[in-house]
Amino acid sequence: MSNAKAYVKNEIVDCSVALEGDKIVRIGRESQMPKAEMKMDLKGLLVLPGLIDVHVHLRDEGKAYKEDFYSGTAAAAAGGITTVLDMPNNEPVTMSAATLKNRMEKAKDSILVNVGFYSEFPKCLDEIREIADAGAVAFKLFMIEQVGGLNIGDDASLAEAFKILGRMGMLVAVHAEDGAMVKAVEQKLKSNKRNDVEAFLEAHSEKAEQKAIKRLLKIVRRTRNRIHICHMSTKAGLEAIREGKRSMLPVTCEVTPHHLLLSDEVLKRIGAIALTAPPVREKIHAEALWMGIKDGMVDVVASDHAPHALAEKMSDVVWNVKTGVVGLETMLPLLLTEVNRGTLALQDVVRLMAENPAKIFGLKGRGFLGEGNSADLIVIDLKREGKIDASRFHSKAKFSPFDGWKFKGKPVKTFVNGKLVMDNGEIVGSAGSGRVLRRELP
Repeated sequence: MSNAKAYVKNEIVDCSVALEGDKIVRIGRESQMPKAEMKMDLKGLLVLPGLIDVHVHLRDEGKAYKEDFYSGTAAAAAGGITTVLDMPNNEPVTMSAATLKNRMEKAKDSILVNVGFYSEFPKCLDEIREIADAGAVAFKLFMIEQVGGLNIGDDASLAEAFKILGRMGMLVAVHAEDGAMVKAVEQKLKSNKRNDVEAFLEAHSEKAEQKAIKRLLKIVRRTRNRIHICHMSTKAGLEAIREGKRSMLPVTCEVTPHHLLLSDEVLKRIGAIALTAPPVREKIHAEALWMGIKDGMVDVVASDHAPHALAEKMSDVVWNVKTGVVGLETMLPLLLTEVNRGTLALQDVVRLMAENPAKIFGLKGRGFLGEGNSADLIVIDLKREGKIDASRFHSKAKFSPFDGWKFKGKPVKTFVNGKLVMDNGEIVGSAGSGRVLRRELP
């Protein structure tokens, strides 16, 4: 690739980039490039490391009608994302070495980008090592509802599981909403025939997130294992994490574009298409999350891509709506729009969506442009303008709360393991271009 601008070591440099096989072999002046079988003139466009989305629901298996490995990774490639980490609340739930291996086997010939897999906790904690050895990149804990085998209401059980992960150097990602608190309020609202969006917001309160995070940090003070808080949505929750970080606890956190850019006003206006858990909230919370990005408290931006069939999002009873926002194809254009507006710096995008995810989840050789690193990279046109058109998504879920939003800045090429898989919005790679990523054993 010649005539490029590339983000290398925290600065943008005019250069050429040479790929050989699945590696970057040279970054420098054109005269320094090795002889190439194929050349590509990028005409001054910007090259970034391939983005890593650490929070994705690829569905497939029993939920393939919502999304499958091919459609989900095609959406990722279209969005400039070269690696995704897949959540375990599947059908069947990924919570054993067998279910993990089956999922990896099913994915390997279908995926267009690299995929790592989370596991839920098994009922028998002695099985954690077996699941880790099978290649799980991390474990996931849903505090909002019982998904895996670990009793989410028992601090002693959580502490025991956390200690095992701590000894193995593994991370647990957490959906931090206090399930008991949410359910109690929900039942009261249901008995009062409250089925509206405002009732959902009342049940999924700021206090439910704050309580769950404080409970987690109390356990981590004893166990010292690494935790990653998913989709932070509240000012109080972020303050609890700030306090944990000041106490040198091993905690990181992520935010989503929908929690940064949407509000409860949008939710009330457009309804269930924007319904997710935790929900989008009053603008004061989004402002706090933006401040968390600016001051370094927020470590990662992730999509929480959660596709459903459209019918599952359509109900007059809010409790019957499947929660989740589709985000793989909108995340980068939305953030590049903020870069063009001056709200966000380009280095923030790279830090939050490539460098930090690679460091936190131990994805060696990814997240950075460097000689010898994996040839996962994307080409960006910061001037490309348009409107988000959900009907043209590669995802099976062709709806979005951002449908019709204007954007400025878009990925135009995606390379995965040295192969061009997306070119100007078209998928040109073949199924199997991506790799199943396994945790590297210590």
